[in-house]
Amino acid sequence: MSDHKDHLSRAYRLETAEDTQKFYSDWAATYDAEILENGYATPERCAKALSGFTPEQDLSILDVGCGTGLSGKFLSETGFTRIDGCDINPEMLAVAKTRGVYDRLWQSTIKDPFPFEDGTYDAITAIGVIGTGAAPVTLLYALLAKLKSGGLTVFSFNDHTLNDPEFECCVMNHIDCGAFELLFKEHGPHLPGKGMNANVYVMRKR
Repeated sequence: MSDHKDHLSRAYRLETAEDTQKFYSDWAATYDAEILENGYATPERCAKALSGFTPEQDLSILDVGCGTGLSGKFLSETGFTRIDGCDINPEMLAVAKTRGVYDRLWQSTIKDPFPFEDGTYDAITAIGVIGTGAAPVTLLYALLAKLKSGGLTVFSFNDHTLNDPEFECCVMNHIDCGAFELLFKEHGPHLPGKGMNANVYVMRKR
């Protein structure tokens, strides 16, 4: 892996918010190169999955945990034109800004990840964001609560995350109570270079 520090081998062992912040600050400059050379497939899979359930390209989309903006890049290439992004890491956001695909970018916090009114966005994405070594399941609960009635969400859980039942329990809790409709669920490539897959989900709020 040439000049990289192989951050991927350590990304799923982070334990504290401080560890996570320092880790991603250190990774920001080489993040894209490392994950793309491992075949990172989830952003494109999520963008295509979302586009399959709406004919509208001018949806207002919030890309949660946008990182360096790879997720926004694929949303834009799929045809979506109104994309905002947020992330807790300033170094990652600085890279995302250079892509020119976001209307607005801001640094969010773990305590207050969504400082806006409910129903602000037509769609909210969390691509490669929620799971083991990353954002906790509480972020998904908060995200789903913020989504407008009739709004769409696309998110992913990698294989490490799928080994912890609390994440899929959150999904099923929202479907079983009738609050959300599951439109799409597919297990497929995540990081082929590491032999890892992920589930991609698309849900609509009733």
